[in-house]
Amino acid sequence: MRALLANAGAAWSRAVLASLACWVTSLALAQSADLPNRHDVLEGITAAGQPSAAALDAVAQAGYKSVIDLRALTEDRGFDEKATVEGLGMSYVSLPVDGAGGVSYANAGELDKLLAELPKPILLHCASSNRVGALLALRAKADGADNAAALELGVANGLGSLKGAVEQKLSAGHD
Repeated sequence: MRALLANAGAAWSRAVLASLACWVTSLALAQSADLPNRHDVLEGITAAGQPSAAALDAVAQAGYKSVIDLRALTEDRGFDEKATVEGLGMSYVSLPVDGAGGVSYANAGELDKLLAELPKPILLHCASSNRVGALLALRAKADGADNAAALELGVANGLGSLKGAVEQKLSAGHD
């Protein structure tokens, strides 16, 4: 019986170590992806600027399950992102945010739903991560964060030139 338990314990230990090794390898692959303005501030969500097809391949290999694209439909990505993402076995969702006009609590609410529904890890991007940070700031405010904490989260996830627009929205507390 002791031998059986010892073998079971050893097998379990090997399984845990193998899982840990896979996770570390996946993290390393994801970290090596050439993602502009990459931010890993929220668990299960990587914020970034526009990924290349090669970067999407790297994040797929790292175990990412979903990609949310905040770029407007008219913005050129240089390749068919939807087909590339889906061809790599990940889910692709477009939530077009057209500049400062698209930075709204309504879009932050839509993003919140997507982040809750889609399998993680998720790559969330726009062209530079500016719109990503903007919507994450409004999402945080809607979830009860104070203005300073919401803005800090936005900046930590790429908010830049839209900071003034976000500050106005945070102060107003609505669209």
